[in-house]
Amino acid sequence: MTPANQARALVLSRIRAGLGVTGKDRKREDAVEDRLRNHPRGTIPARARADHEALIELMTAMLGSQGAEVTRASTPEEAVRAIADDLGTPGLPSILPMGSDPVLAALPWDIAPNLQGRIGRPVPHDRAALSRAVTAAAETGTLVLVSGADNPTTLAFLPETHLILVRAGDVVGSYEEAFDRLRAIYGEGNLPRSVNLISGPSRTADIEQTIVRGAHGPKRLHVVILG
Repeated sequence: MTPANQARALVLSRIRAGLGVTGKDRKREDAVEDRLRNHPRGTIPARARADHEALIELMTAMLGSQGAEVTRASTPEEAVRAIADDLGTPGLPSILPMGSDPVLAALPWDIAPNLQGRIGRPVPHDRAALSRAVTAAAETGTLVLVSGADNPTTLAFLPETHLILVRAGDVVGSYEEAFDRLRAIYGEGNLPRSVNLISGPSRTADIEQTIVRGAHGPKRLHVVILG
């Protein structure tokens, strides 16, 4: 057993001891299997049960309250222009790394000739990157990003500016609905290796209660809602 596995086993054994779990516990196993099979709902706030346009407004407001910039684009052309305009900010390069996501690939990039897309993971000197959120939960303004070649996870953590495109039709009210979407995409029990929930730029107040941005990821988050 590797040192990492030994440490994990030790932590889990202490948790079991604290819970008084010894050996097989059929009742606890049945409870876990029931949750995995039936996906019970938690308490869903009223704001997450609004009509779709109200959910888009809620999504925008919640992201804004957490320090993100939000642009609503009615057409793919408007989405590309919003992304190109963002990269026109002083200090940002025109090169934009992104994954091989088919939704991003279908955007009319030719209308922004100065913007140079690059497929693949970001490198340390990249200042900005683009991802697509496969769904989003309006109740907290949370974008759901999945790992894989279509949207490499490092795009969401390495560059200082992170742009995320989400289609308006992929915005739902609650977390429960968002995970329903993931199961519909990947199949029951087949989630991707990692699912990242993003609600704003990286920030912390651990040191002297002073807000510091970019401590664990991008300093800026710009969300483009398409549709």
